[in-house]
Amino acid sequence: MSLDVAFRHAFPGVTLDVRLSAPTPGTVVLFGPSGCGKSTVVAVLAGLLRPAACRVAVDGDVLADTESGLFVPPEKRRIGVVFQDARLFPHLSVLRNLRYGLRRAPGGAFATEAVVDLLGIGRLLDRRPHTLSGGERQRVAIGRALLSQPRLLVMDEPLASLDAARKAEILPYLARLKTSFNLPILYVTHAPDEVARLADTLVLIREGRVIASGPLSELAARADSPLAAQADAAAVLPARVVRHHPERALTALEAGGRVLLVPLLPAPEGERLRVRIPAREIVVALEKPAGISIQNIIPGTVHGVVEDRAAHAALVEIVLDDGHLLARVTADAARALALAPGRPVLALIKSVGIEVLA
Repeated sequence: MSLDVAFRHAFPGVTLDVRLSAPTPGTVVLFGPSGCGKSTVVAVLAGLLRPAACRVAVDGDVLADTESGLFVPPEKRRIGVVFQDARLFPHLSVLRNLRYGLRRAPGGAFATEAVVDLLGIGRLLDRRPHTLSGGERQRVAIGRALLSQPRLLVMDEPLASLDAARKAEILPYLARLKTSFNLPILYVTHAPDEVARLADTLVLIREGRVIASGPLSELAARADSPLAAQADAAAVLPARVVRHHPERALTALEAGGRVLLVPLLPAPEGERLRVRIPAREIVVALEKPAGISIQNIIPGTVHGVVEDRAAHAALVEIVLDDGHLLARVTADAARALALAPGRPVLALIKSVGIEVLA
């Protein structure tokens, strides 16, 4: 099962040539700077743009193929789209906006009550859109898209117009959405924090072309990726709660084939989550130091080193048994330690420096 999009289309001054294939179900995140072509991918997938050449398929069902002359119209593709602005009907209540998605929908798995509960909008049903916060409006827009019974949910930078507080309000609902329904999701963003919380598969786009795609845990920690160039670059790893140590106020997690200690979590043993480990929180050593407070000392092997001349720093990609870490060190330290591909190292990580994402 996969999401497959390939198209070529010329706009004045730029030609987009995009080819991507990602496994489904799960959340595929398109990441790249403004103007790189992310929203054009959405338009092609939803049938809102008819490129010069294209082939679009969702789980083997072909929706567009210029070679054979096939083009399924947007209203028959069963793709729910959520835009940056909620686009709710101002004269309808929240409940009637939600029911609008059911008008032409075939029978499906998404029931009104379940969607309302998942998105936490039960108390809003009698209100009009102008009385809602930005985060509430986006939750209603997502609910309306789900109730159209889509085979694929597409979200085009749905949090871009929200301030930090509203983003923090809605991100947990998006995280619940990706785990509660067995539904493929394509999510467009240029915000690294949204990538870390939501992506299963990451697709990196630059100047109208896909430059890399693959599991988030691999691409987020690549020293040569656009994410690594961000000031808050970090590795993101799937994790599982192994054991709690209440006497030490610590929880042991398995991540990347290693055990990490983090401050005590209110989560049951066996629960699956993910951890974000900022590159700036990792110290690289050649041998185990004595008499330090750092409790996570993780062996690995250097996979690559990319120098950031402007910042006089180096990004070091470290391979674990089942994952990757990314460390930011000074260029001088990289030279002094002779960091190069194949060199065994130890990654020293403070427990309080590891961010646990529910």
